[in-house]
Amino acid sequence: MKDQGEKLWHVSNIFRIPGQEKLAAKLCAATGLDEVFFTNSGAESIECALKTARKFHWANGQPERIEIIGFEGAFHGRTYAAIYAAGNPSYTEGFGPALPGYTTLPFGDMAALEEAITDQTCAVLIEPVQGEGGARSLPEANLIRLRQLCTEKGALLILDEIQCGLGRTGKLFAYEWAAGVTPDILCIAKALGDGFPVGACLATAEAGRGMVVGSHGSTYGGNPLAMAVGLASVEELVKPELMAHVREIAGYFTQQFEGLKARFPDVVEDIRGKGLLIGLKLKTPNREFMQHARDERLLIAGGGDNCVRLLPPLNLTLAEASEAVGKLEAACDRARAKAKAAA
Repeated sequence: MKDQGEKLWHVSNIFRIPGQEKLAAKLCAATGLDEVFFTNSGAESIECALKTARKFHWANGQPERIEIIGFEGAFHGRTYAAIYAAGNPSYTEGFGPALPGYTTLPFGDMAALEEAITDQTCAVLIEPVQGEGGARSLPEANLIRLRQLCTEKGALLILDEIQCGLGRTGKLFAYEWAAGVTPDILCIAKALGDGFPVGACLATAEAGRGMVVGSHGSTYGGNPLAMAVGLASVEELVKPELMAHVREIAGYFTQQFEGLKARFPDVVEDIRGKGLLIGLKLKTPNREFMQHARDERLLIAGGGDNCVRLLPPLNLTLAEASEAVGKLEAACDRARAKAKAAA
């Protein structure tokens, strides 16, 4: 960022930006997808994906095919389309009439999905591992079946890997755990910029066929500074040794957290997630537990279904992981003591 910051920060997308071409090539090589549109955030990537899906069917002579299927507990961003794609009432309340063309199903309910998806469905939008929804991981068999259903019905499969992608689960993308699954459209952000605002929407050439010049655009998306950061990030994330390290640390955490669950059955109900997107479903209020952890000088995130989430750096050392486990154990002690005092 320092090197690029001493050069060109921004230029209009009417010009060729070499960093876009280099980063797009790396992302396409890593995913098998064909085209990339660069954005400034995950929510913008979702917006691009939704427009791409509907424009695909419009280009195929089915403009009425607009229905997007999403899932309870999802979080896709806070733009107008993104909140209705997730369907969470706490995010949609007070913002006027609902956008048409969105259906929300229970996460993981394959029977409901089999019934809901038809030859009139535009696309299915899902996080392979939910973040804000409580670190719920879609079983690999379900993701494989979802891919089959979309193919059979001619609907597009949009995967939101804004939080669970780019190495978080121990593979570069979470969908890679499900054999043979490739999305039609893929949304990424967050780790793509390692703290710098950059996102991307990737698609197959077929899925993107309706998005011609003028269909979509961005003033700052794909700017030279963002592309320099994205390139540096992806060059690290694609290293096999980093993914092996993530899987090693994730395995350690899983073992240790199962031990916590056994020692504190009155505090920890379940262990969720995948890789280093870890969720602890609690029996005590999650916001109180977050404070207990903070009192131990450990910062953790909240989540749906009374969960807390741990999303440590992918290069976390084993010693640091051990320290975090110790702090969580102390937080469990605090939660147990508070519950006994209240009783």
